[in-house]
Amino acid sequence: MINKLAASELVLNEDGSVYHLNLLPEDLAEKIILVGDPDRVPKVSKYFDIIEVRKNKREFYTHTGTLRGERITVMSTGIGTENIDIVLNELDALVNIDLQKKEIKTEHKSLNLFRLGTCGSVNPDIEVDSLMVTENVVGLDGLLHFYQDYHFENDFSKKFMAGFPYEKIKGMLYFSDWSKKNSELFSDAKYIGNTATFPGFYAPQGRQLRLKALDDQFLEQLNNLGISNFEMETSAIYGLSKLLGHEATTIAAIIANRRRGEFSADHKKSEQMMIEYVLERIIK
Repeated sequence: MINKLAASELVLNEDGSVYHLNLLPEDLAEKIILVGDPDRVPKVSKYFDIIEVRKNKREFYTHTGTLRGERITVMSTGIGTENIDIVLNELDALVNIDLQKKEIKTEHKSLNLFRLGTCGSVNPDIEVDSLMVTENVVGLDGLLHFYQDYHFENDFSKKFMAGFPYEKIKGMLYFSDWSKKNSELFSDAKYIGNTATFPGFYAPQGRQLRLKALDDQFLEQLNNLGISNFEMETSAIYGLSKLLGHEATTIAAIIANRRRGEFSADHKKSEQMMIEYVLERIIK
């Protein structure tokens, strides 16, 4: 049976590129680094030997080139799991849908996705300016509940759900974990931990300006449940990758320890260390 997609479902630009990312299939490598900030894209691509593709639309900036003879893409996603929903679905469309015929391909292609981000720690023992690789993740944003085929459960998720005390938001939770295939690349990381992905920067992360957060002990409760750090994208990257058949791993620079009230004295140096660490391991 041919899976023909309506024009309203697979939206394309006039040149045939996918709508938000503004990319054609030939613009993309199979190894893709995802960064949140568009300004971080050239910080990665400056290490490439050659940059052959430079495209952007809105917050989505993409450079594709070669490093040590291997093709690689770096792309900015913007902030939040709602942006990741766009990015992951359109990346998948580029490799697993015939855009001209608007038909799903019979042969599946798997992408290798590496998120390079910054994050805060809720564990007082984790040092600022160090790197953490995410093994398990819990999403508090609810995104994966909109996909009917998604279900993930492991020992971490069972223990977390059993101990999570906030009934008001418990129904939004979903879980995933890293690419076991690619995890071997980062076995020497100083920290391998569990991440919470939040749907906002202020109250969801325990910050209080004029509005009060749900609970003054929220971050401490998460740490007690096994959470090491928090950010705003990984749950969607891991969860959608599971559904779509891609390999995903998040590596993050710890630029703040919220429990100790510490912030990096030079987060740009930590960012550069992270980029070099990842490129050295994913491009041989």
